[in-house]
This record gives sequence, structure tokens and C-alpha cells, in this order.
Amino acid sequence: MSPMISVEEAREHVLAAFRPLETERVALLESLGRMLAEDIEAGVDIPPYANSSMDGYAVVASDTRGANLRSPRRLQVLGDLPAGYVSKEQVTSGLAIRIMTGAPVPPGADAVVRVEDTQSTAQWVDVFTEVPTGQFIRPAGEDVTTGTRVLSKGTLVRPQEIGMLASLGCTHIEVTRRPRVAILATGDELLDIDQPLTPGKTRNANSYSNAAQVSHLGGTPIALGIARDCIEDLTAKIQSGLSHNVDLFLTSGGVSVGDFDLVKDVLAAEGDIDFWRVRMKPGKPLAFGSISVAKDNSETRTSRTVPILGLPGNPVSAMISFEMFARPAILTMLGARELERQTVDAILIDEIKHKDDRRHFVRVRLEWTGNAYHAHLTGKQGSGILSSMVKSNALAIIPEDWSAVRPGTRVKVMVLD
Repeated sequence: MSPMISVEEAREHVLAAFRPLETERVALLESLGRMLAEDIEAGVDIPPYANSSMDGYAVVASDTRGANLRSPRRLQVLGDLPAGYVSKEQVTSGLAIRIMTGAPVPPGADAVVRVEDTQSTAQWVDVFTEVPTGQFIRPAGEDVTTGTRVLSKGTLVRPQEIGMLASLGCTHIEVTRRPRVAILATGDELLDIDQPLTPGKTRNANSYSNAAQVSHLGGTPIALGIARDCIEDLTAKIQSGLSHNVDLFLTSGGVSVGDFDLVKDVLAAEGDIDFWRVRMKPGKPLAFGSISVAKDNSETRTSRTVPILGLPGNPVSAMISFEMFARPAILTMLGARELERQTVDAILIDEIKHKDDRRHFVRVRLEWTGNAYHAHLTGKQGSGILSSMVKSNALAIIPEDWSAVRPGTRVKVMVLD
């Protein structure tokens, strides 16, 4: 029987099989949720000109010296300056221009007085407060200056990055291609989700949760349905999935030690198997290997290797194993700079009994209370209790050499949300 290897060893084996994928140029909005494949430098200042951050009056700051409610300073109003227009008038001592938020500061003005601090007529404005030079003026380049690196390769494009790219006039962006991930569930006990339950059967939740995990990361899931517990059907389904030009093949189920757990056997027969047991709970039975796929063109015959990750069949085990191994693999293909989830120290509220010598990933609800994070178990922790995942927003990491954990113990917690 294959020996169990550590989580770190397993991750090292898995990640060694992956590299960033090729890139493609897409329209700005199509880059949302993708990884930048280029550094972005500013070709302009943002904002491109000094502008007012308030509705008010553009003035010479020294004209307001000593102004207060009892002794206002009266200035002549040259006109109005709405956003989107440039003043043709020069502001000199004794003069002011009524200005709107975002409008370019007129020449000669070096401060803005808020409209709330004034009283005006069409031709005159009384200023009731002294303002310093630069008050309520946003200078050119206050946000970004020309030539600075704004975004780096490997950055996840979120709505805020879209806004910045739009400000820079970027209509198309270079991003990493989305990984194509085949997803296949195995087992005679499985039904698709639109089929009525019958004795001895259960619905195929894994394909849907794993597909959602792939999509959430920015990959493209290729759903292959269910393979039955026989070598012929499983082999045929795997070969069919490989024809979709996938970058990673995920299976769930069929990797334990039972007579009908066939994924590792097919993997060994059709390709290479690296390992299939990891010192973790849930998720001990996990197979990893690869299969070579031939590729013909008009002149040559080449081949490429597709990594295959066989996840456990229990739904919690499948999701957590995906989290630990498939997630960093997909992020590597996307060219992400950061592969790890955030971890925090938290106080475990509940007791964990009878722990074995594997690393446990315990489903918890993480909350900030007082001045510390607290982690509450989300009910029963069995590998088939999918509701424990639904209620959780984090995983408490219990080391291999801990035999039990008492309430109040500080633990490392991996944040999922």
C-alpha cells in the first residue's frame, strides 16, 4: 500500500506539474475576474489637471486672510465654471469664479472656498472663512502620475481595477487564458440532480460544487457527468474528457482502497500515478498523476501531458481537497502572484476529541469578538456533512501531532470568505 505523504509534499508534487498558461488580449470588461498578464504603467496623470473637490468659489487664498462671520471678505464674481469646461478668465486679487466639483481650477486661483462658507449675489460673494493655499484643490497627478506602475502582472482584475484601467484609457487588456478543467464524478450510486432518488442512490453534488469552485477561480469547467464503477466506462469517460483540450482533469470518488475504487487503477494503466494518500482529514484518499495525449497535425505527431487529480468521493473531502490542491494549481495556471489563502490566529471555542495523527481541517465560523478572532465549529465534522461547509467561512488547521484540542486553544485558521 502506498505510504501517506504530508500535505506539503503533496502540494509540491502537484504544483510542479503546472505553469502559467498562454495569454490573450480581451476587451476591458471581459478582463473582470482574470489575471493580468502585463504590467500597466500610467500614460497620463490622474487627474489630468488640478480641479476643485468642492462646489464653491475659486479664489486667491491671500484674499481670505482674516475672514470670519463678523468681518467677511467681499470678492467680485467673474462667472460660473461647471465641470467639463475650462475658464478663459484669470483670477487675480479681489476676484473669484463660482466653481463646481471636478471643474479645472482657473488660472491664478490657488484655493477654493466652500459654498457653505459664503453668501453671494450674481456679482459679489462674501467669504466668511479664511482658507489656506491649496484648500479643496486636487492637484494634477494626485492619484497617479505619468510613468508610474499602476498594476502588476499577476494582479486579479476586480471592479476597482476595471475603473483604474478605464481611467487610463485601456480598451483591451492582456490576461492569462482561462484554464479548462474537466470534471468527472464516479460511482454506481450517483444520480444526476434532476433524477428522482431511489434506494441506495444519492445525487451528484461533487461535480457541481467542484465546477463552481473552478468557475469562482476564473477557470472554465468542462462537465463530463458520471462514470460508472467499471474500468471500461471510466476509461472511456477519461479519454472523452481529454479530447476537450483540458489543462487539468478532476475526478471525484474511486480513489480509496475498495474493490470498486478504480480511478487510481485506470490512472496507473493509462498514464502515471504519483501518489494517492495524503496525511490529512478529510481528504486522505487523493490520487495525482498524469496522462499523455497525442496531438496530430498535417506533418507531425506530438503529445502533451494532462495532470489528473483524483479527489475523494465524500462531498466535504472533495471540496477541501480541491481547496488544498486544485485551487493553487489553477491559480498557478492563471499566473497569480499569491496562491495561499489568508490565515489568522483564532481562539477555538469548541472541543475537538479523539484526533488521529493526520492534519485536520475543521469547518468553523470565524468571528471577531472583542479583540480577537473566535472560531466556532459548524456542527458535525464528518466528511459527508456538506452542511458543515455551508455554515463555515473558514477552516481551522489542527496539526498532525495534536491529540486533542480544548476550548480556548489558539489555532491557525484559513479564511475562505
